[in-house]
Amino acid sequence: MSEIRKTPNSTSNTTTDPGLRTENDTSVGGLLQRLTYEVPSLITKELALAKAEISESFRATKAGAGSVATGGAVLLGGFIVLLMSAVYGLSNVVELWLAALIVGAVVVVIGIIMVSAGKKKFEASSFKPERTIHSLNKDKEAVKGHTS
Repeated sequence: MSEIRKTPNSTSNTTTDPGLRTENDTSVGGLLQRLTYEVPSLITKELALAKAEISESFRATKAGAGSVATGGAVLLGGFIVLLMSAVYGLSNVVELWLAALIVGAVVVVIGIIMVSAGKKKFEASSFKPERTIHSLNKDKEAVKGHTS
């Protein structure tokens, strides 16, 4: 362990051990020394925030995908039965093959619209760590303000 050693008859607040620093040192050297200690800590904290945000986004996406898959399987079974009943009902008016063709075409069009809407929800912008970007921009502005 290192100890703080003051020079005899010294009334200043500095130490002879370069590994120790005083919190009240406002000289350029002292400020630069504090900066070298605080910047790695800031970077580490920003990376931790980004990691937490990204893993939170992935967790939510994973849970949502599981729910959608399970609900989709149940929905598919019911939907097939409803489509069959629509074909049988329409076959009272037109031929059976034409009824199946009409119902199939309508379902395909609806499916295409639903897939297009669903793809928009998986865009890369939904995975952007907004809070981390905002925090980094604030840090950048703070550093610019102190250096100019």
